[in-house]
Amino acid sequence: MKTLAFFVTFGVLACGLATAGETEDQVDRAHAEIWKRFVDQYNLVLDYTALDGSIIRPTPEECRECKPSALSWGIPVEDGPMFNGLYLDAMCNRWRLSKSDDDKKLARRLIDGLLKVSSIGTTPGFIARGIATDGKTTYPMGSNDQTTPWLYGIWRYLNDGLATPDERQELIAKFTEQVTTLDQNGWRMPCEGGPSKYRGSFMLPTWEGAPRILFVLKAMHHLTGDPQWQARYLAAAEEKVGKGQRKRIEICRHGLEFDPGQGARHSWTGSEGVVCLRALWEMETDPELKQAYAQGLRSSAELSAKSLPLCEKFNVDGKEHFDPDWHMMNAAWKPQNSEEEAVAVAVAGLRLQGKASPRMHLEKDWMREPCFAAWVVTLCPDAAYVTEQRPAIEKVIQHYRFNELYLSQFFPVESAWYRLKLIEADTGK
Repeated sequence: MKTLAFFVTFGVLACGLATAGETEDQVDRAHAEIWKRFVDQYNLVLDYTALDGSIIRPTPEECRECKPSALSWGIPVEDGPMFNGLYLDAMCNRWRLSKSDDDKKLARRLIDGLLKVSSIGTTPGFIARGIATDGKTTYPMGSNDQTTPWLYGIWRYLNDGLATPDERQELIAKFTEQVTTLDQNGWRMPCEGGPSKYRGSFMLPTWEGAPRILFVLKAMHHLTGDPQWQARYLAAAEEKVGKGQRKRIEICRHGLEFDPGQGARHSWTGSEGVVCLRALWEMETDPELKQAYAQGLRSSAELSAKSLPLCEKFNVDGKEHFDPDWHMMNAAWKPQNSEEEAVAVAVAGLRLQGKASPRMHLEKDWMREPCFAAWVVTLCPDAAYVTEQRPAIEKVIQHYRFNELYLSQFFPVESAWYRLKLIEADTGK
């Protein structure tokens, strides 16, 4: 009986190890596919490619004419700073686990991409989304969803200890320059000409704004030591904003909220507020404020965890058509003379793209959402809760064939896995 018990126990352990090993192999495949196919010559993460890695990059003329829109929604170079900044969470944690020079070099490449998009254009504070065929032209409109990850990615690289002394000095200067410019513009995101002077704000009295402005103010104190930023941070946290007159710290305590205007579930854009909460939790030393951020992170994790089963809706054997040529959106093009007109043209173009390329919609709904949700869950500092969710997270990671996906937004599975491994290292579980 003892011998039988031994083999039963060993078999159970071996199965567990095999499952973990399979998940790790799958993460390695995701990592290889991202760096093989989705990081361009400017060190920017692309939104999508053909399966051979090819894209149709916009021309300078198309950028200047705002085609398909001034926002560039739906093209493969739409979200460079957003994806670079968020993917740095994965690459920094990968380096923390490996201490590999190769991993540090990959993280630095993402930093180089962020610095590149902040140098395109002549408007101070403008963060370009992507780059045209000439290597120097871009679309005129950035957004808060591009600027927030730009700041978070640099902060993460600095905070996790990857920067050399010279890099640290350079990056703190760049971070400070960007934040100072945003401050001078009333925390609105400057555009490079085009139909609108600004796109997005950190001062929105909602989940869209509260975690972001608090992160920026706290990070400035954290990086520079200047006490004025700490004073402004504390004042902003206690300030009552919006129709409900809620304190920003209470908005953060409540955690992630989905905006019905963006669809039923959108952990991908929601993750930006969550990474700000995570950074605030890491930087904060006041027990009450730290607890508020922990509660917000737990609430956010619980909300996003409901998206994990959505991976099962994605048919890995599906052969739906994907068209990498985005020019069909130009049929909806009109001149754009305001932010509202730019959004309307962009949305109309996306509808045309969705009809012509049904695979795009399926990957957004049933791949992008659960992959980002997996990461949001692991941003929660409650290790016991995250560990409870691990089987569901691993199921998401194991579900996809990454070399058969057109969208890059499976990269958060790396972030989720490395955070699980760090919990393992910290807790021994």
